[in-house]
Amino acid sequence: MVRYDFCSRENKLILGIGTDLASIARVAEVLEKHDARFIARCFGAEEAEKVEKQAADNPQLRAAGYAKRWAAKEACAKALGLGISNDIYLKDIVVSNNPDGQPQLVLTGGAKDRLTAITPEGMTAQLHVSLTDEALMALAFVVISAQDRE
Repeated sequence: MVRYDFCSRENKLILGIGTDLASIARVAEVLEKHDARFIARCFGAEEAEKVEKQAADNPQLRAAGYAKRWAAKEACAKALGLGISNDIYLKDIVVSNNPDGQPQLVLTGGAKDRLTAITPEGMTAQLHVSLTDEALMALAFVVISAQDRE
């Protein structure tokens, strides 16, 4: 683990880093073939609601919205050190937004268990996510850090 110091009063660690690049066209193809089944299997209700609401005004945003969330789930699983396997499922990683619209990750099930397991005693884990898309690709970058509990 890498220790880095934002200020001299507390310790902070980077527990994991993950990134993923998803093809928007590939996600569009999957949506075309398996629409509701794909969404139900991989995304939470809150995620689907957010994407569908954005796509209501612009249907081209639908595949991009799901692709960004897919990439975030994969990047988070990589940052957890296991990938999508070993009891970590796509639906265990939920992409939501804070009140300001900033994307955030909420973990449940095996993903939450893994986060707890890699977080050193006496520290609190934080998830940082950045999402973007351009034309054909969606990109997600996830950093998991920990800092001393206050």
